[in-house]
Amino acid sequence: MKTINVTKARANLYKLLNETSESHEPIQITGKKTNAILVSEDDWRSIQETLYITSIPGMRESIMEGLQTPIDECSEEIDL
Repeated sequence: MKTINVTKARANLYKLLNETSESHEPIQITGKKTNAILVSEDDWRSIQETLYITSIPGMRESIMEGLQTPIDECSEEIDL
């Protein structure tokens, strides 16, 4: 992860926004008292979705089971 101090980040904010969005790599911004991480909006939304999905009881196990199921054993019908 790239690290940059807050003064340089402030001077290059537009460039950093584009870089983070294009590379999907977070950037650590360090300050005198605290630090922060800059991530693109798309990556942030993905992180939030992953946290939500994995917070649903049994969902993680269901996903893992689904990933291990061969395609030819999958049903085309959806049970509602």
